Amino acid sequence: MLSRVADAIYWMNRYIERAENYARFLDVNFNLSLELKKTEEQWMPLVITTGDVADFKERFEKSDKSSIIYFMGLDPLNTNSIYNSISKARENARSVRPELTIEVWEQINSLYYDVKRGLDERVWENKDPRFFFQSIKKSIQLLYGILDSTISRSDAWHFGKIGQLLERADKTSRVIDVKYHILLPSLGAVGTSIDLIQWSALLKSVSAYDMYRKKYGKLDPLHISEFLILDKAFPRSILKCITSAEQCMNNISSISPTNHNLAQRELGKLKANLEYTDIKEIVKSGLHENLEDIQTKLNEVSNAIFETFFSIDKLFSLKQTQNQNQ
Repeated sequence: MLSRVADAIYWMNRYIERAENYARFLDVNFNLSLELKKTEEQWMPLVITTGDVADFKERFEKSDKSSIIYFMGLDPLNTNSIYNSISKARENARSVRPELTIEVWEQINSLYYDVKRGLDERVWENKDPRFFFQSIKKSIQLLYGILDSTISRSDAWHFGKIGQLLERADKTSRVIDVKYHILLPSLGAVGTSIDLIQWSALLKSVSAYDMYRKKYGKLDPLHISEFLILDKAFPRSILKCITSAEQCMNNISSISPTNHNLAQRELGKLKANLEYTDIKEIVKSGLHENLEDIQTKLNEVSNAIFETFFSIDKLFSLKQTQNQNQ
């Protein structure tokens, strides 16, 4: 398939996943802010999760609820806001419209107008904006269902799935890092009611609360970290995302099973690093450092995918190699 088509579908899915994660984070954090008194301290870690702190501080004087909901949700100047993520997903979808079903296109279009309506109605000023976050989450989950049930398992579908899974793994790593490294710096606060409320909110922010409780029962920071990083069955754990992304990579028709390319090798190394470790080893060597390393390696995987599949020079070289092997 054309590199521009693969690139557009890959990024369409990454942007959709990013928007869904932001809506999820904002919804859970709003609920959490109703239980905790220090609301400003409770909202700033969300911006830290996104990696857009410098941009936020440059343009906003206060890190209050309304400012952060606007910045993360509907700010046209924030390239990673829900509004911009959905807008860019829609533009990517438009550029490859023949590759998508009418149902997928209609749902993306509907999602875009829902978000645009939120901007026009200034929902960040509402006393309770949760209806907006929940609407975005449900619309994106519906879109995922339509994608899964109407798109053939072609190279295009696999590229899209890889984009979704890499974005999901990145956001899971960041939300764990914020909780462990920033939200509770005092050792004396470990195990307190505030600590448990925050860990519970973390699980809910990645829709892991029910599955975690089913497996482990009691809330325990070590078990929560293990579940979100190393669990082999939960679809939002980092390891499961990487494993599923590798399977999609191997299913792409242009890849030779005996001659692994750069993207495969980078994914394989990251997967092996996670598979052959345990949570005690990760914590002992530094959870924050390990999570940062995972984020760096995820960026390297994304760069390798670009070099392998989307770069014109690399594609020409790959085509020549394939022709020589035939």
